[in-house]
Amino acid sequence: MTDAQETAADTALRTTGGGPPDDDVPANGLPIPLLEPREGIPPVVETEDALAEVIAAFAAGSGPVAVDAERASGYRYGQRAYLVQLRREGAGTALVDPVGCPDLSGLGEALAGTEWILHAATQDLPCLRDIGMLPTSLFDTELAGRLAGFPRVGLGAMVESVLGYALEKGHSAVDWSTRPLPEPWLRYAALDVELLVDLRDALEKELDRQGKLEWARQEFDAIASAPPAPPRKDPWRRTSGMHKVRRRRQMAVVRELWTARDKVAQRRDVSPGKVLSDAAIVEAALAVPVNVAALTALPGFGNRTGRRQLEQWQAAVDRARALPESELPQPGQQVAGPPPPRAWADKDPVAAARLAAARAAVSALAEELNLPQENLITPDTVRRVCWEPPSPGTPDTVAAALTGYGARPWQVELVTPLLVKALAASA
Repeated sequence: MTDAQETAADTALRTTGGGPPDDDVPANGLPIPLLEPREGIPPVVETEDALAEVIAAFAAGSGPVAVDAERASGYRYGQRAYLVQLRREGAGTALVDPVGCPDLSGLGEALAGTEWILHAATQDLPCLRDIGMLPTSLFDTELAGRLAGFPRVGLGAMVESVLGYALEKGHSAVDWSTRPLPEPWLRYAALDVELLVDLRDALEKELDRQGKLEWARQEFDAIASAPPAPPRKDPWRRTSGMHKVRRRRQMAVVRELWTARDKVAQRRDVSPGKVLSDAAIVEAALAVPVNVAALTALPGFGNRTGRRQLEQWQAAVDRARALPESELPQPGQQVAGPPPPRAWADKDPVAAARLAAARAAVSALAEELNLPQENLITPDTVRRVCWEPPSPGTPDTVAAALTGYGARPWQVELVTPLLVKALAASA
């Protein structure tokens, strides 16, 4: 039994769901299947009147609120929420349909000042923000698991290892834009928030036992206060297989095809990959076909592609072929910051030595603290400090640099001595 499991065992579960009571726990130590929400599957909230009742119930509830959202990634354009699940003491569980109730700002206001419990919060917060829900305080059970040193931090794995229950995870990748939502999917959605409060309580005790609770609180505050991510510059550069595309004209083909595909996908509200695959875009870029016949011969543009679609894609290729040299994209445009680490030895051997020393020190401390290196300090932050170190490399200047790159106080306190030493050794 892990330390976290012992902590959980000392905590009386408030939500046992469909599992048996404690005296019926199997002697073989296997997890208890969680088959049904405690109060059954709640009706889906699809009208403003029903939403008003949920808002009143959750405003009158007590304690933190468990929140989850389901998207239709791989099926629909964008990352909008198609179901929002909530659970709170005194209010039970609610399943809210953002299609029927697109504005949930009233619900968000009713929960203002309440701690939200989410699993992998950064995945759900953008789509929740779009419908008017944003926490001022949160507890991320996935991040808590990482900081506590759990090897597997998926919700199912965490519920099983910490609380001893088995969640059915068979519907995680279904098309949540389907209407009406099938009952098994709704059961799965309700169970996702059934034990989040208990998981939060057990993890809080475990983090406190390890002396990491304040670290977690700083991380949670940083997530809750983070602004929306800015739009990506040149998102077409993230096309899978882009590393094969070397010439500027070929890059222009990727850009034109990606842009044309995105417009079609947005108009049809389908995942871009269902309109045209990344692999097909790269094949067209490498070949730069001169007509529809040549395009049709390429993988991804076969017989199942209609003539009108083929002409649409060929038109995009033709636009790239017609561009003057001055308008072609530049290859390998470097984002702000240091170059890739593999290039450091040639560009700046002293910086490469700094980075090697810093990485070794961070890795050793992360292992000692039993948490992932990237949670101790982000690799990008280490690279930036090592590429352009503050001068002089004193604890104060290094700490200021780390803070400027977004490191939290607990990270600054732990990592500053390591980087000071690494910078001094290389000098």
